[in-house]
Amino acid sequence: MHAKVLDFLQKEIELQHIPGAVIHVSNKGKVIMQEAVGNRVVYPEKAPMQLDTLFDLASLTKVVATLPVILKLMDDGEIRLDDRVSFFLPDFASEGKEHITLRHLLTHTSGLPAHVEYFKEKLGKEQVIERIYQQPLVYPTGEKVVYSDLGLIMLYQVIEKVTGELFETFVGREIFAPLEMDETGFNPCFSEERYAVTEYNETLKAYKSGIVHDDNTEYMGGISGHAGLFAPVGDLVKFAQMIENNGVFNGKQLLSEAAIQLSRKNYTAFDEEYRGLGWMLKGPTYAPCGDYFSDASFGHTGFTGTSIWFDPAVDLSVILLTNRVHFGRKPAILRLRPRLHNIIRSYFS
Repeated sequence: MHAKVLDFLQKEIELQHIPGAVIHVSNKGKVIMQEAVGNRVVYPEKAPMQLDTLFDLASLTKVVATLPVILKLMDDGEIRLDDRVSFFLPDFASEGKEHITLRHLLTHTSGLPAHVEYFKEKLGKEQVIERIYQQPLVYPTGEKVVYSDLGLIMLYQVIEKVTGELFETFVGREIFAPLEMDETGFNPCFSEERYAVTEYNETLKAYKSGIVHDDNTEYMGGISGHAGLFAPVGDLVKFAQMIENNGVFNGKQLLSEAAIQLSRKNYTAFDEEYRGLGWMLKGPTYAPCGDYFSDASFGHTGFTGTSIWFDPAVDLSVILLTNRVHFGRKPAILRLRPRLHNIIRSYFS
């Protein structure tokens, strides 16, 4: 498997679909492979990818930061899935949104639009939140899945309201510190050679390095519930271990088994896109985890070229970190991910 995976990634690098990658595969708690290939930056000059390279996780923020905090607050009796968002954020109850619950936000069934380009108006955090409060729904709540960044922005506001703390402070202390994810966080301050460089930015007149790729998050101060998190593969491996061990890390129960199991349930069987709480599930349509992963599989992707997938049927986890947006926003990653996961999964039965 090892050689086949590396050959596959090398070919994708040569096709300029990705500049480089870090790949980690675990089975039954054992590391099967962990490799860095290609380059962390190509323009203006090449530098090799390293195992300690820090990646802009993009939407993996949703499941690595926001989801575990929500589950912890459920474990602590602070919130429940059927709590209305407007219970915590009264101004949200406008334009027909008063009945939207935390469950709707977590399963992307709220009726909020997928994305709004607030950055084009250079709106900061408070202005973005105010806009979402006033945002009309684009479809009836609970009727279909529309993957929405706006919902996760609201969840992070709920978290701050409930905890009385900044999101990054709470998640750092309650989730990342006990998981020993020492290099994971928002607005990172590491040396230049640590970063997987992302896209060219006209305003900066340079490629983004250590600055969040997501434009809305950048204008919101680099921190949100939908994007903004940076991490190296080593830290994500610890997170994956906790998920696979039903909330236990280093002998300590960080999240309850009940919470982990609940998050993996299918809440959207009425739609072609299956959703757990935060998690993407393997469904009847396109799956980033490919054709061979079992129906019990769950995971998530990030726009920058990141992903994490689990197949409990064979105790398999795959972390793929790329900075594919360094070459722009070509859709090649949509074919790359499932084909890579097919190669890997074909070795396990």
